[in-house]
Amino acid sequence: MSDLWERVEPLLARVERPSRYIDREWGAVHRPDAAYRVALMYPDAYEVGMANQALQVLAGRLATLSEVACERVFVPWVDMAAAMRAADVPLFTLESCSPVAGCDLLGITLPHELTYTNILEALDLAGIPLRACERGEGVPLVIGGGPSAHNPEPIAPFFDAILIGDGEEAVLEIVAAHRAARDRGASRAQALSELARIEGVYVPSLYEPRDDGALVALPGAPAHVTRRVLRDLGQYPGPTCPVVPYADVVHDRATIEVLRGCSRGCRFCQAGMVYRPVRERAADDIVRDAVATLACTGYEEISLTSLSTADHSQLEEVLRRLARRFEGAGVAISVPSLRVDSFTLSLARLLGSGRRSGLTFAPEAGSQRLRDAINKNVTEEELLTTVSAAFGGGWRRLKLYFMLGLPTETDEDVTAIGTLVSRVLATAREATPPAERGSVRIAVSVSTFVPKAHTPFQWEGQLPLEEVRRRQGLLRSATPQRGVELSWHDANTSFLEAVLARGDRPVADAIEAAWRSGAAFDAWSERFSLARWLEAFASAGIDPVERATRPFPEDAPLPWSHVDSGVSPAFLAAERRRAYVAETTEDCTFGDCTGCGVCPAFGVDVVLAGGERRV
Repeated sequence: MSDLWERVEPLLARVERPSRYIDREWGAVHRPDAAYRVALMYPDAYEVGMANQALQVLAGRLATLSEVACERVFVPWVDMAAAMRAADVPLFTLESCSPVAGCDLLGITLPHELTYTNILEALDLAGIPLRACERGEGVPLVIGGGPSAHNPEPIAPFFDAILIGDGEEAVLEIVAAHRAARDRGASRAQALSELARIEGVYVPSLYEPRDDGALVALPGAPAHVTRRVLRDLGQYPGPTCPVVPYADVVHDRATIEVLRGCSRGCRFCQAGMVYRPVRERAADDIVRDAVATLACTGYEEISLTSLSTADHSQLEEVLRRLARRFEGAGVAISVPSLRVDSFTLSLARLLGSGRRSGLTFAPEAGSQRLRDAINKNVTEEELLTTVSAAFGGGWRRLKLYFMLGLPTETDEDVTAIGTLVSRVLATAREATPPAERGSVRIAVSVSTFVPKAHTPFQWEGQLPLEEVRRRQGLLRSATPQRGVELSWHDANTSFLEAVLARGDRPVADAIEAAWRSGAAFDAWSERFSLARWLEAFASAGIDPVERATRPFPEDAPLPWSHVDSGVSPAFLAAERRRAYVAETTEDCTFGDCTGCGVCPAFGVDVVLAGGERRV
């Protein structure tokens, strides 16, 4: 531990959950004499950040560089942040309790828009100037990357660089380039110019806005920043000895990524567009990593993760092999990302052979017309057949996800959710032995549609808040009361998410104003204040209602037009038109090419481990 620990330790008795700030967890890597130091930060509390798989993956990749120290950072909770400021203690890394400002590079995951004020809170606690243009020599490079990086503009002024796309290869290239620039005495500006040559790296200072809102690259910078794509997951095994937290965290279990990408083509889903194409890990690799991870960590649950795990062409083989390997050991195997039309009776039996975890499906819409409009490609019959198989196989609880405010939605589509839930409940009870029917529970979670960049609905606006609340009331009255637990994602936070997700660079002023007025941990209900954000938008001269609800013309520059996801705008526009006539598009992984443009743009192709999709 550094000398800073002597100042940190007295603070721990005064805050809740002091374990958030203490190192020495199993699997942590300590390199006190490393020549180059990276701080990796997830912009939320420890218990949330430690569940992030990307953080563990990137830390594992950096650990392969013997002269590089990679240390974790999380955002101190409100009580600890106040104590640190009062004691003049800077933000510190966990592994060595060293000041973050002393690192060479600060890498920040960008999971979603509601973490943006947390980023400013962390920078301020670290003593790092909030704006990249204010940072001088000797200040760590601040580099972001993750899902919300696909529209980087609302946070662009706070970052020296942002990685668009997969990080396994790029993070090593970034570290190598920056270390070389540092060692030869290059200036900050020179180092950033060199980073901009790495595929997928966006350097905001090298782009200026035009009057029409489009960004123009300065000399030496690419006109478009092309998303980085990892061509073969098999070349990069996941971490099998991840850091094991000693405190309770969200999703505290072993996680194994089984595939990346999804080509189902749900028109609201950003991840399904920007992570194309589908790339599967082989069954041998999945089983090997699962066995090794449990042996190293002591976990008793394995979660097979992806955007659509049940679509893996070898999933049943993987489950059979894991069941045999862990028979009698009390190991639970969960598949958190399931599609209704991929869940078969044989899959239900395999998942139910060990300690059962929960089942979750996402029909998203109640009517077939609206499911076709969003390209969900799931029928009511498929859902009810799946529910019957699951509850007949021993499950008694099911969670269903729906969305309000999807483009073309009508009141009839809203009430259809309640009708569908009633039929699901009846089917579940019918498949359950009479003596156990009282234990059947259906949890229904309803979110508000948020238009996202690089999707067919990127040009759509969000419903006004008052209309969202009216439709929530309509759904409440149409949903059965007994046996169903109905919950809502806060519409106010979805409204803020829409403003930020569709924002341009001037929105950064509002983010900073919100943080200066006390905004932080906006994803936590007890900390979120819409009033505070409305004041911040007003101070920045931004109309948030107009930003959230107005449609974008298809021929107008978008705030993210300089980011090339590989999916062509023409394809997205065509998919939008299909939505308005409720016309579906086939999944291209096992079918014909749909012409999205990803594979020819990046010189990649679908990578299947073997087998064929179950029908």
